[in-house]
Amino acid sequence: MGSRATGRRWAAALALALAVLLAGCGGSASPGTPAPAGSTASAADLVQPLSGTPAPRLPATVRSSDGRTVTVRSDDRIIPLTGGLSEVVFTLGLGSRVVARDISATFAQAAKLPLVTRAHDVSAEGVLSLRPTVVLAESTTGPADAIAQIRAAGVPLVVLPAATSLSDVGPRIDAVAAALGVASAGKKLRTRTAQRIAAVRREVPAEARRPRVAFLYLRGTASVYLIGGRGSGADSLIAAAGGTDAGVASGLTKDFTPITAEALVKAAPDVILVMTEGLRSVGGVAGLEKVPGVAQTPAGLDRQVVAIDDGTLLNFGPRTDVVLRELAHGIRESAK
Repeated sequence: MGSRATGRRWAAALALALAVLLAGCGGSASPGTPAPAGSTASAADLVQPLSGTPAPRLPATVRSSDGRTVTVRSDDRIIPLTGGLSEVVFTLGLGSRVVARDISATFAQAAKLPLVTRAHDVSAEGVLSLRPTVVLAESTTGPADAIAQIRAAGVPLVVLPAATSLSDVGPRIDAVAAALGVASAGKKLRTRTAQRIAAVRREVPAEARRPRVAFLYLRGTASVYLIGGRGSGADSLIAAAGGTDAGVASGLTKDFTPITAEALVKAAPDVILVMTEGLRSVGGVAGLEKVPGVAQTPAGLDRQVVAIDDGTLLNFGPRTDVVLRELAHGIRESAK
């Protein structure tokens, strides 16, 4: 599973599990929904666009990550096929040009857009029915035949690499901005985002002891229970927030591994990090304690759980500073 192909399969499985969960519950939690006891909940329900509306300079010719050269002649009708890409487009100031959303676009400004994709289950017919002038996808977006169908219809489709670490935030913003002909706005957003992330990192105390944090990917309704390791994406965030990734520290070299009691006990996390909907899917903190091994960990014994919104945790975009601040706060609280 350390191979790139295996990573893509895991990403597809995770995206599908998310789609199953959200489809069953009608979407993400609404603003103001109380968090389960013993957790911290995200308030990052809005994106903060740059001031003013950028004037796109088109046509723009860019290199898609799948090796194709794509020319975008109009961004009047944009469809981003992931929540992370939607976040960047809206924050660049082009939200009024977005005509549809993926189920993982959970922020308030996108809520009223028609839903045409469900994570890894893209509906080519739904996308094409809205007459997009440009479609943005990630390397893990699929199925492949849906992507091919959109391209065959003559719609410019730009594929971007999936973001899996803090170092991907800036290049991700640049790539979206370049494809939409707003490179100048992209530079401003990249600078603003980097400054905000740096400010949060300066707040993280340089402690000798870094609490161990285990990222658990939970989809109770789909019977998906995984622990993150090297390359999960959460490992980068945990390190920046002042923690040690418990999965990596315990020797997990794969991005995600099925949870076993033995693996969790060996990881010995002081804090458990989960997505908000994942925690809900197992019945909150009380249900989490029933996952094999959790109750035997320091985090389980002390009920140290940090829950961060699904629509922000692994986006690696303009709201990553909010994610880092929430996670850093949770880690500090566990150390008291």
